[in-house]
Amino acid sequence: MRKHHALPVALLAALALTACEDGTGTQDEGAAKPRLTSSTMATTAPQQTATEAKGAKKGTKSEAAPAARVSCNGTNTTVTAQPVRRPLNHMLITVKNTGSKTCDLTYYPVLRFDEMQWAPRPIEDSKPQAVTTLAPGESGYAGVLLSAADGSGEGGTTGHKLTVGFQGRTPNSSGGPSALPSLPAKGVYYDSSLSATYWLRDMDDALSY
Repeated sequence: MRKHHALPVALLAALALTACEDGTGTQDEGAAKPRLTSSTMATTAPQQTATEAKGAKKGTKSEAAPAARVSCNGTNTTVTAQPVRRPLNHMLITVKNTGSKTCDLTYYPVLRFDEMQWAPRPIEDSKPQAVTTLAPGESGYAGVLLSAADGSGEGGTTGHKLTVGFQGRTPNSSGGPSALPSLPAKGVYYDSSLSATYWLRDMDDALSY
């Protein structure tokens, strides 16, 4: 299995900053419910959304045009992190838009367990053709590989606190305050194989990597 190296320390610093920014990050959601990455990203703006593409074909202005959308983050969403039974060693992150405006889940979540000094690489094969855009009330997902099933991962440990960071319109930029979803009381085991999918619209897709 390929090893995933750390993301830039600057990104972790930004994550720590947004997690504390004005105390506006998402609060713990209570006990977790039933259990729920290959080249460097191009430094370009997020892909055209499916809604925009459809509007462009018709020659009409999409209701979800960029100017009308905001970034999804800890102030306008609720976030849960749920370990799942299948596939093994996976966790599902769910983000629900609780705001009044359509929001974009750009790129992939920036994860940080406790005070870890590295961040997992994304699973590049999961990169969608369009940015995951959520209308009010809709949810988006990211699947997380916590540890290698064959035991090839290194530095295994148990995390008890998870920070989910959101990226902005350009790679590795801040999308706003982070979220702090609750983890099971016993914590979550992870190792150097830790990696996450891009934000996706379908739960099953998120757990297929």
